[in-house]
Amino acid sequence: MSRFVERHPIWSLIILLVVAFLAWLVFAVWPPGLEDAIGRKKVFLSAVFNGITLGGLYFLVASGFTLIFGLMRNVNLAHGSLYLFGGYVGYGISAATGSWILAFIAAFVVVAIIGVLLQLLVFRRMEGQDLRQTMVTIGLSIVFADLMLWAFGGDFYQIQTPAWLIGPVQLPLMTAVKSSGEAVFLQYPLVRLVIFCGSVVIGILMWLALNRTRVGMIVRAGVDDREILAATGVQIQLVFVLVFALGAGLAGIAGVVGGTFQSISPGEDTRFLLASLVVVIVGGMGSIPGAALGALIIGLAEQLGSVYIPTYAIVVTFLIMVLVLALRPQGLLARR
Repeated sequence: MSRFVERHPIWSLIILLVVAFLAWLVFAVWPPGLEDAIGRKKVFLSAVFNGITLGGLYFLVASGFTLIFGLMRNVNLAHGSLYLFGGYVGYGISAATGSWILAFIAAFVVVAIIGVLLQLLVFRRMEGQDLRQTMVTIGLSIVFADLMLWAFGGDFYQIQTPAWLIGPVQLPLMTAVKSSGEAVFLQYPLVRLVIFCGSVVIGILMWLALNRTRVGMIVRAGVDDREILAATGVQIQLVFVLVFALGAGLAGIAGVVGGTFQSISPGEDTRFLLASLVVVIVGGMGSIPGAALGALIIGLAEQLGSVYIPTYAIVVTFLIMVLVLALRPQGLLARR
């Protein structure tokens, strides 16, 4: 951080001013003139929290994608299909057993197994052939989409939220002051906050596993020079299979999350594949903190844009990606 400030003092000042202004918007009581200009504070805060929690969902999908694409250099454009299938598996298990937690476990295990099969049957045969991997996985995503449409139909499915997570929780954020002087605080769905906290925990554990454990050291060394690592006796292919399984399993977990506070339906695979690509491009390939930052930026841009400029909301997302590619092509927090 100090190195960044030394190199870019003007940008550091601009970022500090923007963060301070956003903090004022969140915590201060808005004057009437500001509410007349951009609307009620409650709408703004709801959009901010929706963007943050949506960023948590995008991170779960993109973290698996950045493991497979950024770290292992495997171009898996069927990653969105893994997300959608995980959502369908979670819905089926939840409807059959009534257990929300079991839906997460089943989705992770089933989609991780599919990831292992993809690694063994597809990617191991095409190592280093990016174009071939791209074309094959595009074809697989089309086949998977048709199979899921045949099996589950074109209906929308939503995973039942457990009873202990139903309902709003009051946050210590003031949205307005009544004429009597009583403060009004923001009410927000508990399930979205719990899911976001879970994504934060998963992100921290992944970062620790990759940067503070021997397995993480092996994975990073295998990406840089797998021949030398294999010469030391490490079963590098087994390590890569396990990493691929983890990345696919995270997509399955994200499918259950998406099916809980949104819905799952045909077309969601393409949407979340594009979101993962944008997040990884913005954050930096192979970087878990970069995936988190990119997911947060894209989630906020999407939700705030849908509230204040709904016609151009999708343009804002891709404009951010274009600016990052123009100013910092490697991503904001690219892995060195």
